[in-house]
Amino acid sequence: MSGEEFFKVNYIFPNGDTYEGECYRLPGGVVVRRGVGTQKQACGITYSGQWSDDKMNGSGILEYPSGAKYEGEFLNNMYHGQGTYHFPDGTKYIGTFHENRLEGEGEFTDGQGLEWTGIFHNRAAPGLKLKLNM
Repeated sequence: MSGEEFFKVNYIFPNGDTYEGECYRLPGGVVVRRGVGTQKQACGITYSGQWSDDKMNGSGILEYPSGAKYEGEFLNNMYHGQGTYHFPDGTKYIGTFHENRLEGEGEFTDGQGLEWTGIFHNRAAPGLKLKLNM
C-alpha cells in the first residue's frame, strides 16, 4: 500500500496500557497497529498476536488476570473462528467461536477431566455426548 510507513514501537498509552510491536503510519499521519505485537492493559489483560486495522485480527493469545485464557483466531477484537478457551476453574472448550460466543462443533472438558462433544450455541449445548477414552 503506497504512502504507508512500517515501523516497530514500544508505546505507553495515557491510561497505562502498553503496546510493543509493529505499526503503520497511514498517509494521513494516523498510526495503527498492524502485524505482530503485544498489548498489556493496566488491569492485567495481555494480548499477543496479530493485528490489523488497529484491532486483534488473526491468530493470538488473550490472557486474563483470573487465569482465563483464549488461544485462537480473532476478528475485530472478538473470538472468531477456531480456538481454545481455558476457564479459570480449569475447564476448557475447544472448537468454533462466532463473535465471542461458543458456536458450532466443539469439545468441552469439565472439572473432572471428562470430555464432552457436540454442537454448541452460545452457552447452550443440548445433546452433548461423553467422549470415552478406551
